[in-house]
Amino acid sequence: MKLFLSTRALVTRPFSLVTRPFSLATRRSKSRDRGGAVLFPILCLALVLATTAVAQTTSFPKPNYFRQVFEQTRTQVDLRDPVKLKDFVVEGKLELSLKNFLELVMDNNTDIQVTFLSLEVPRNNITSAYGVWDPNATASFSSTRTTSPATNPSQSENASLGSTSKSLYQPFSLTYSQALDTGTSYQVGFGGTKDSFNNSYSSYNPSITSSMSFAVTQNLIRNRSRYVNRIPLMTAQSTYKRAEFSLRATLLNWVNVAESSYWRVVSARENVRVQQIARDTSKSNLDFVQKQLDLGAVSPLDIYNPQGQLAASDLALSQAKFALEQAEDALRHQIGIDLDPDLRRIPIEVTEPVDISTVGMDLDPEHEVQKAVANNPSVKAAIQALDIDDLGIQSAHNGLLPNLSFTASYAGAGQGGIYTSSGAALLGGGPAVVIPGGLSDALSQMFGLNNPTYMGSLTLTLPIRSRTASMNLANALVAKKTDAYNLRNQEQNTRLNVLTAVSNVNGAIDSLRLAKIQEDLQHKNYDAEVEKYTLGTDTNQNVVIALQNWVVAQSAVVSAQVNVRTSILNLYTQTGELLEERGIVVK
Repeated sequence: MKLFLSTRALVTRPFSLVTRPFSLATRRSKSRDRGGAVLFPILCLALVLATTAVAQTTSFPKPNYFRQVFEQTRTQVDLRDPVKLKDFVVEGKLELSLKNFLELVMDNNTDIQVTFLSLEVPRNNITSAYGVWDPNATASFSSTRTTSPATNPSQSENASLGSTSKSLYQPFSLTYSQALDTGTSYQVGFGGTKDSFNNSYSSYNPSITSSMSFAVTQNLIRNRSRYVNRIPLMTAQSTYKRAEFSLRATLLNWVNVAESSYWRVVSARENVRVQQIARDTSKSNLDFVQKQLDLGAVSPLDIYNPQGQLAASDLALSQAKFALEQAEDALRHQIGIDLDPDLRRIPIEVTEPVDISTVGMDLDPEHEVQKAVANNPSVKAAIQALDIDDLGIQSAHNGLLPNLSFTASYAGAGQGGIYTSSGAALLGGGPAVVIPGGLSDALSQMFGLNNPTYMGSLTLTLPIRSRTASMNLANALVAKKTDAYNLRNQEQNTRLNVLTAVSNVNGAIDSLRLAKIQEDLQHKNYDAEVEKYTLGTDTNQNVVIALQNWVVAQSAVVSAQVNVRTSILNLYTQTGELLEERGIVVK
């Protein structure tokens, strides 16, 4: 249903044919007299147009506007090479503390660079949301030349040319329009035409007309407020915030993976050290038994046991070396050194001490859960999704409202050209009078506000049934309820993950304590076996076995220390504190 109300003030000075002869000098004199009255409206209109143009200088025109618009898009992508790698090369080795390693990871890791790019699309969407308020300028010009048979041969100026009617029609228009976030839209237009023909009965030939118009439309119910019209922009901004939280959550995981690879190298190198000692011990034992066999002190059958121990040690050492090589390759991948042909095979030396003090590390599970709920970016992203849903509900509700708009407009027109009055039309007869004129006459009348047209209208669109808008609102409510459940689920999962991480930290600390006790006992047992062997009450094989057990216990301590490190790392990841704890600032 539409309600239309229009008030119109018609042209106050209608055009009319000349009813009495007058001179060209008289016409020019009147035109000069109107100059002062016309100047003020012209200046006012120029000021309005200049103000509108200045308001758009942030986007158009710019000196490089056309170059940016028409220049061919460059599709080639340039990827930055790894940086800062040579800063940590010392004596032919890449020495990396944990801090330096994480610095290289943040600068060079490809996965992290891709993660940062995930913010570009939401950021661009914010700029795109402003597009509904971008102004538009439209210009058009056409030229139409028509030749057609004349219905009356007398309509042609020269009968010798044949009974044809010729005309040239050239309209021009320029329109500037823009929508504002207040629910207001306006349009400014200027137009003109030039029409010439060989019809002797036409008063103006050529006929030149000009027109200008200004219209403003304001929404009164739907889309009436600035808040409602900025909902798409606020949604884009809120989506960008959620993307930032998702970025931090992803970074937490990538930093966790990177640091875990660092400690795997530490653990793998310790395993190589242990296996090397075990192999050396087995070799020493085999050499000792071989000497006894050469002296005839043992049976030839006794040589097979130490030979088997040495073969097993060689296998374990080989496997440990291959595991270390794989761990170092993974470490190189994390810092992007595998992309540099000159440095990809350089030896790596990790310098971070693995020992960690656990004194006073008494974790309160509930306190850690509260920190996680407050700081975990995944929880924050779920909360931000509810804000986006609220905006969607308000936008859907706005779509249910009737659409009532008010429009006010003004239009002015002018007429110019060469005016010819037919002698038959004059009161006393006589010859035709030709009065020269042109575009200046049409513009003078238009800017002089001599022929105004005013209009005001109300337009009401009342949706009798709006099933689409109703379902949009229903879907928005379902989306918010879904995201509310997602938030609850995220909080539950965060709580479970934090409790598991706290339990793992406490278990790792206890395992480290027991591993140190075992290492101390194995050390004492080795010292006892050495002393008994010195006194001649024990065999060398028992000394070798005691040494191997002690080395394994030392390795267990290092493994337990690495386990404590990685357990704390996982706890920081779950609570969302990892980036701050490692001094990583995301800008």
